[in-house]
Parts: sequence; structure tokens; C-alpha cells
Amino acid sequence: QVQLVESGGGLVQTGGSLRLSCAASGTIFSIMDMGWYRQAPGKQRELVAGITSGGSTNYADSVKGRFTISRDNAKRTVYLQMNSLKPEDTAIYYCNAEGVRTIATMRNYWGQGTQVTVSS
Repeated sequence: QVQLVESGGGLVQTGGSLRLSCAASGTIFSIMDMGWYRQAPGKQRELVAGITSGGSTNYADSVKGRFTISRDNAKRTVYLQMNSLKPEDTAIYYCNAEGVRTIATMRNYWGQGTQVTVSS
């Protein structure tokens, strides 16, 4: 059974930093793309940042220059370093893994979400 377990959320003041981690567990042969999404109250879930297995990255315009996504393929873990946080970054952040190959299937998975709150 594959699970994505997130950690690192919390409360921070404007201008502060947080680092999110998401570790995939289970008998996994490979993972294609990994990413972070967020959903603020009353808004749709949106892509924050993504990274391929080869290390290519993409970011939402709103976080470019402030957030950095990285991954450790050996540890099946993806990270999101968030700097210069703003109140509008407040949301539940979800980890996503696409093309997760196990002995039986290849499918996508979501983490349970971690709350990030930025106070003004």
C-alpha cells in the first residue's frame, strides 16, 4: 500500500520560511513526477510547484523566486522550501505523486495535506 506522508507545515509570520517534506512509502519501483498543490478556503486546488524524475521543475507565477522544489529519488521524498512567505500563501498544501509504479499498478497518489498559515 502506497502512502504519501507530509510534514513541515505550521504557523509563520510574514517574511518567514517553512520547509515541507513528503515521503512516499510502500513497495515502489519508480515515481514519475512529484509536486505540491495548495487549496485556500473557498478556492480551487492549484499547482504550486512540480518536479520530474529527472529534476526539471516548474512553478506557479505567484511563488517563483520564493519557493524551491527538490526531490531525493533514493528516499522517495519531495521537498518544498518556502521563503518570503506572504499571507496569501496560507492554504492546505498537498503532496502529489504521479506515475507511481508498484508490482501491481501504476497510478497517482495524494497526501493528506498539511496546513500552512502565514500571519500578517
